[in-house]
Amino acid sequence: MKILGIDTTTNFLCLGLYVDGKFYEYNLETGRSLSALLVPTIERVITAAGLRIADIDYFACGLGPGSFTGMRIGLATIKGLSIVRDKPVIGISTLDILAENAPHGNGLVVPAIDARRGLIYCCSYKRERGLLKRKSEYRLLSLDEFVKKFADKAIILGDAAALYKDKMQGRIKGAIILDKDYWFPKAHNLIELALVKIRARKFSTAQTVNPVYLYPQECQIKAR
Repeated sequence: MKILGIDTTTNFLCLGLYVDGKFYEYNLETGRSLSALLVPTIERVITAAGLRIADIDYFACGLGPGSFTGMRIGLATIKGLSIVRDKPVIGISTLDILAENAPHGNGLVVPAIDARRGLIYCCSYKRERGLLKRKSEYRLLSLDEFVKKFADKAIILGDAAALYKDKMQGRIKGAIILDKDYWFPKAHNLIELALVKIRARKFSTAQTVNPVYLYPQECQIKAR
């Protein structure tokens, strides 16, 4: 089995390749250069592994929430590849991918992504029998709403900590803020989550997979 997975919803291009039990991982800070770097990077990684795009069995993609532009670029690329090769797509929320960065333990894991405009993309998870289980909806919250929602002993990770770390620690009892090494999605987590869905036969097509938008008003065409 061969899987290509990408997440482009943050400042990093997170690219993973699974080839018959072996993992290959590539993470690159792209900033505003994502559109120019994405396809050449995919081609370079595939070639370095001695493969062609035609060899890939499944395409996985981080669906957000996150950068609107990054989400669109990444998902459009994966959709295009899957259509050309008539292969399934596995869509995974970026919050799910990010949560997997948290060390094993019994605390409530809360990935928190800067949504700009003073808002935070977030969700909560708990480990059960070694696996993270989602315990809330994907949410878009203000800082005040965030600290009320996760008021006790949360393990928080994500780039929102760069903006709100002191306030989170001061207002959430027993909060643990993980450092910046844990703030961005990792390709091996994306591939691991994709494998779980593939084994359960929970995958989509280019026509049915959709991004996770939590700013719905930003994603509509409004009549003048």
